[in-house]
Amino acid sequence: MSFFGKMFGGKKEVAPTTGEAIQKLRETENMLIKKQEFLEAKIEDELNTARKNASKNKRVALQALKKKKRLEKQLQQIDGTLSTIEMQREALESANTNTAVLTTMKNAADALKTAHQNMDVDKVHDMMDDIAEQQDVAREISDAISNPVAFGADLDDEDLERELDELEQENFDKEIIGIPEPTPTLPEAPTEDLPEKAKEKKKATTTNAVEDDDDPVMKQLISWSN
Repeated sequence: MSFFGKMFGGKKEVAPTTGEAIQKLRETENMLIKKQEFLEAKIEDELNTARKNASKNKRVALQALKKKKRLEKQLQQIDGTLSTIEMQREALESANTNTAVLTTMKNAADALKTAHQNMDVDKVHDMMDDIAEQQDVAREISDAISNPVAFGADLDDEDLERELDELEQENFDKEIIGIPEPTPTLPEAPTEDLPEKAKEKKKATTTNAVEDDDDPVMKQLISWSN
């Protein structure tokens, strides 16, 4: 804005955004870096000229040294300007980052407020109490179903444990001590007929012989054989 515009209340300039300001500072910084490189090259050239003419042409050598001093002063000013611009750019970048972070946090807070808008804390507590109560009911039902009421009620745990101990002792005897397990032995079957059995057998033979003598057919067969 011009001086007269400021005096007579002209239109105010719109302030640039942080992004635009950062971009401008980077452009200025790059320009000064190029200027710095140019001055460093010129200073080296003037120094070489002074060296070459130090003994041959002192006037030229002195002029080169004077020019080198002026260039070094400009270079020093550019270094200071670059430092100021760099600090200002870093401050703007930090402010831009903080602005973005705060904007994000505000949006998140608004979203959270909207999400909790239709929620009542008392209703939430009541709902959690109902859930806990239903979980207790479900646990009681599960315990009641898994509890054996009629199956195995007549079994005595002490008898079962005693029998289990006996089985464990048998296994111990077999594997460690090596006591053989007793096997039942049966008496051998008699090879000869018992007296009662022999009498019955003899009686049956005699009876058959008598019956054969009374039979007429047998009598006729005996007579033929004789």
